Amino acid sequence: MRLTDLSFEQWIEHAFSHEVRHQRNPWFFDPDPDRWDPKPVQAVDYLARLFEEPDRHLEWFTDAQIAQGLTYLVSTSASGDNGWLYSTEVPTADRLRCIEATASLFEKLFAPRCTPTLSHLSESGGPLNGVCYMWWDEFPCVALAVDPDRNTLHTAVLRTLDRILRMPSLPCQESALHGLGHWQQEYSGEVQRIIDDYEAKPQDAKLHLYAQSARCGCVL
Repeated sequence: MRLTDLSFEQWIEHAFSHEVRHQRNPWFFDPDPDRWDPKPVQAVDYLARLFEEPDRHLEWFTDAQIAQGLTYLVSTSASGDNGWLYSTEVPTADRLRCIEATASLFEKLFAPRCTPTLSHLSESGGPLNGVCYMWWDEFPCVALAVDPDRNTLHTAVLRTLDRILRMPSLPCQESALHGLGHWQQEYSGEVQRIIDDYEAKPQDAKLHLYAQSARCGCVL
C-alpha cells in the first residue's frame, strides 16, 4: 500500500516501530509492504525535522530499530531512487536545510549512540555504527547535473562533512572521511583542504591512515 497522507508523528511510527527480525530480511523487503510515498516537498520537510532533533523524535526506539528505519528512509538500496532531494519541485532553501540538518543527526544521534569503533577496520560495533559509516554511500543524490543550484547544494554537503569531521566522535569522523573520499574525484581541492585542517590537530592513528586514503579517494 502507498502511504501518501501521514502526519509527521504517524510517519515516525511507520518508519521506526517495526520489529527487527533476527537473521531475516527487514520488513521493507517483504512482498508489497506498506511504503511511504509522499510529495517531494513533504518528504524533504519531514526528513529535515527528524534530522534536526533525532534525540527527541527517536528516544523510544532501540538502536536496531533506528538503524532499520534510517536505512528504509534514505538508502537507495532499500527504497529505490525516490528523487526527493534532487527534485527541483522542492525549494532550494528546503533542500539545503535537509542537507545541513544531517550534521545534527550525527551530533545528537550517532555520536552518543555509536560505539567508539571503526567500521573500515571491521571492528565490532553497535547497530548504528554501520549506518553511520555508510551514510554518505547511501544518502540520496542531492542535485542532478542540470540543476541550476547544483554547486550551492554540493557546497552544503562539503560544509556538512567538514562540520561532522570536527565532532569528537570516532565513528562520526570516520563517516565524514568516508564521504569525503567519495567526493574527492569531483572536489579534490576542497576535500584536501578539509582533511588538511583536520590533520593539523592530533588525531587517532588509525584515522590518520584513513584520512590519507580519503585524500586520494581510495575508500570503499
